[in-house]
Amino acid sequence: MTTVYRLKASELNLDLLEAIKTQFGDKEIEITISEWDETAYLLHSEINRSRLLQAVKNVENNQNLIFTDLETLDE
Repeated sequence: MTTVYRLKASELNLDLLEAIKTQFGDKEIEITISEWDETAYLLHSEINRSRLLQAVKNVENNQNLIFTDLETLDE
């Protein structure tokens, strides 16, 4: 069984440890810590990278933008 927990280091607490202990019982587990770089992940795919870079160009050139009145979202 594999379970992935993705959280900020500041969110680590005893509740997380208890949840892991409950989920895995007395089984031997391996804990690996790695830093999550969301930007690198999003740019990893060539298709995603080109879409994101095009979106940046659109913003820089004030083209193909959609504006939303945030106050109307609750209605």
